[in-house]
Amino acid sequence: MQWLMRLRVLWGTHKSCHAFHLAPRTLRFQSVSATGAPRWNDHDRPEKFNFASDVLDYWTQMEKEGKRGPNPALWWVNSQGNEVKWSFRELTDFTCRAANVFTQTCGLQQGDRLALILPRVPEWWLVAMGCIRTGIIFMPGTTQMKAKDILYRLKQSNAHSIVTTDALAPEVDSVASECPALKTKLLVSDHGREGWLDFRSLIQSASPDHTCIKSKTTDPMVIFFTSGTTGFPKMAKHSHGLSLRHSFPSSRKLLQLKASDVFWCLSDPGWILAVMGAVFEPWTAGSTVFIHHLPQFDPKVIVETLFKYPITQCIAAPSVYRMILQENFGSLRFPTLEHCTTGGEAMLPEEQEKWRQRTGLLVHQVYGQSETGLTCGTLRGSQVKPGSMGKAIPPFDVQVIDDEGNVLPPNTEGNLGIRIKPTKPIGLFMLYEVVKAFIVLTPQFLSHDPDQLAKELQEHVKAVTAPYKYPRKVEFVPELPKTITGKIKRSELREKESSQMQRQ
Repeated sequence: MQWLMRLRVLWGTHKSCHAFHLAPRTLRFQSVSATGAPRWNDHDRPEKFNFASDVLDYWTQMEKEGKRGPNPALWWVNSQGNEVKWSFRELTDFTCRAANVFTQTCGLQQGDRLALILPRVPEWWLVAMGCIRTGIIFMPGTTQMKAKDILYRLKQSNAHSIVTTDALAPEVDSVASECPALKTKLLVSDHGREGWLDFRSLIQSASPDHTCIKSKTTDPMVIFFTSGTTGFPKMAKHSHGLSLRHSFPSSRKLLQLKASDVFWCLSDPGWILAVMGAVFEPWTAGSTVFIHHLPQFDPKVIVETLFKYPITQCIAAPSVYRMILQENFGSLRFPTLEHCTTGGEAMLPEEQEKWRQRTGLLVHQVYGQSETGLTCGTLRGSQVKPGSMGKAIPPFDVQVIDDEGNVLPPNTEGNLGIRIKPTKPIGLFMLYEVVKAFIVLTPQFLSHDPDQLAKELQEHVKAVTAPYKYPRKVEFVPELPKTITGKIKRSELREKESSQMQRQ
């Protein structure tokens, strides 16, 4: 509760605070749609794109010019009746402060990795956008993780920093000694902790003056860990193109959001749906991102929220809709709700029909993965086929194929395939990330068979440590890039590997 009191002073809960001045910015955007959102054409591939400067700061400029309504950009509430409302101008201010915290206080640079493990608190959005402004690659994670899960992610990613709460700080501290790349730990809490930086205090004292990087559309932006249903979670790395895709007309048709909409995404912030549904999709349209803290899913709280607040659209897993339908609520005719979307698993036709009968609204299904973002969906306003996840969303060509890659006829079960040649769709994940070892051989091993040496090294690592830690790829090099103090430049090795993958 103390931090909420501090928020009233710093950020203005219950009312917006505009007591700051922003320097004029030169914004890069192509055109303005009928709904006011900056957008590109479906086949545009701009060399440079950054969501913070091209979208967030665009709407800041629209607010300054009086061309956007009074709705907040972010509206956060909890069950205790507290709320935070930020305009786009305030978001620009706070996320520039966050960017300065990361680069000036923490010493992070473009390409460094930051683990973002927070619940639905306002700071999550500041961290994510601060990373995008600086080119730091953020890695969302669910707060349900335990120490072993955090260790796996920190080591696999070579994370340089982590932002989390006091609830998870002990878990991090218990494994931090095994993570040599981890340099800074930032705490979002009312209480200090030894060895941790106080993120809220740093934000308050940081300068709001920051110049956003001119990121390439193909530069890495975010890494999602898959859910690990077939083994250990994999790292799916996405470029800034993932956020650009939400500006394409084909993507805008899916939900048809407007600046006047209030959009509620109920996904856990550790998953890709939250990044798309609570950041990119609504803010591209200038809509309000609505967030309820919801430490646990409570159908009663969800229903009360939909009646109390002017939410016009929501997206949630089918299980959320099921929980609401299973309860003996009275009327479910929500006064402002216009459109419902679901994804993450199939919603049965009979469940869709029950929701329609109770609310008067059809549930539109979408489909996507950590590796792809949304690839299929039922467009708002189009006919809903019960049980269907809709059609492919351009630029994706999605087909049901057999094991040899042949397209199967209708009503035939097969594999879902996405065409990536001759042109790879923008926003598709860059690659899975695996551990690679770069090795300089001593003279006595130069004549050995490199393939056999690689196998022996891999087996050795499996024998002396957890098997999942072994390097999937091994490359023998004449020397390693180093700083003048003798430290290995891992960033150069990553860039070299990325360039090799893009040429393949």
